[in-house]
Amino acid sequence: MNPTAKALQSVDWDFSNAPVATGIHAIHPYPAKFIPQIPGRLIELFHPGDGSAVLDPFCGAGTTLVEAIDRGLDAWGIDLNPIACLMARVKTTPFPFEMEPVAKRIVRQAQDNFFKRAVSVPAIPRVGYWFKPDIQLRIAALVAEINQVDTLAIREALQVALSSIIVRVSNQESNTRYAAVEKDVAAEDVFKRFEKAAAAVSRGVASGSDSLCRHLGKATVLNRDILSVTAEELPSNIGLVVTSTPYPNAYEYWLYHKYRMYWLGMNPLEVRQREIGARAHYFKKKAQDEGDFERQMGACFQLLARVMKPGAKACFVVGRSIIHGRAIDNVALLRRAAEPQGFAVEGTVERRILSTRKTFNLAHGKIERENLIVFALQQGEL
Repeated sequence: MNPTAKALQSVDWDFSNAPVATGIHAIHPYPAKFIPQIPGRLIELFHPGDGSAVLDPFCGAGTTLVEAIDRGLDAWGIDLNPIACLMARVKTTPFPFEMEPVAKRIVRQAQDNFFKRAVSVPAIPRVGYWFKPDIQLRIAALVAEINQVDTLAIREALQVALSSIIVRVSNQESNTRYAAVEKDVAAEDVFKRFEKAAAAVSRGVASGSDSLCRHLGKATVLNRDILSVTAEELPSNIGLVVTSTPYPNAYEYWLYHKYRMYWLGMNPLEVRQREIGARAHYFKKKAQDEGDFERQMGACFQLLARVMKPGAKACFVVGRSIIHGRAIDNVALLRRAAEPQGFAVEGTVERRILSTRKTFNLAHGKIERENLIVFALQQGEL
């Protein structure tokens, strides 16, 4: 057994006794996000210890980035979803001053504007179907006040706080179930929920302030389609890649954040069009199949080969896929995508996803196990 495979076998990747994520990792819901113990342990096992950066090419909510900078390493993250990138930036950026007094001031002004009816709701498709009228006005009042905050770090943290309550005050069933239902949500609670969420974001970032304020590591987040990123935009000495890759015919992440994007002035339809692996791409006219996904991942590995140090490892977590009733072996698919780019598999291990850790509604997300694959960029392959 090679050293990489031996190291993988030494860890209980189920993390069945690990506490549920709190603090900085719990400031905003995000479907199927990494539990922090996975990237944390992978960094401890496989980073070369030479100060080189960690890269997550599908960084989602930024869990890998947080774990990297907490260990004194610079980190780079790439993600197409602007809500994910917003969360990742907030999690890895220190505040210049306290946020909660700003949140209280915003609520007071938003309340005043609401009662004066000095608020206009932006043009959002089907907003009346998903949000009750007075809730629309209260959210719009908060958005207008947040947009006037001059300090970027505070403004983005307040946007995360607002985003975190959007689904709860809407008619959307849950963060992982895109269906309209009748919910017992009082419009007057919107401001209270926002203020409470802002306090939670502030506490969460404060829980990581030791790493952030001492500048143990620095994070850079690119809100981009991975297929459009060039090697020149990234550092050329990546020492470790850790990521949870999208799956072919998987969940549509853009859909669960659709109205968060609309309210924050983002365009969810652009995300939908380019989201790798999204279910809609596999059921439309001229539908994609696993071959398309393999080619997309091949392009990703080609980019990684240009920025990783020779011998560096790339750790991928991937689950199963079903396309039109056919089971897809995503481990074999990733291997086929990686090997032509100079990567070799050094170890794989299967982990069980505990029912208490599944972010998706269990009736709709039936993935029970996933695989962790460690590739190594072969010496001399650049």
